[in-house]
Amino acid sequence: MSNLDRIEQRSSVSSRGQTTIPKEFRDQLGIVEGTELTWVLKDGQLSVEAKTRRLADYAGILGNPLGRAVSVDEMNAAILDQAVALHERSKA
Repeated sequence: MSNLDRIEQRSSVSSRGQTTIPKEFRDQLGIVEGTELTWVLKDGQLSVEAKTRRLADYAGILGNPLGRAVSVDEMNAAILDQAVALHERSKA
């Protein structure tokens, strides 16, 4: 669905202030029981945003810039090398 698409559904609010999210929206957004919703009121317009993905879901989306996995030992060695180089420059 692009930003230009508009799907409109209606629901009503119960006496307890509850409403049902239409199934079409739940299905498209991956909203399931327990999904966190954020309600935003701005300039008289109410919008609801569903948090359906976790940060961990984006892990690896850009790939590895080095083209290979880097071990913790390699990371530690690189950090140590940079710290030594910084220290040497500060003494000069």
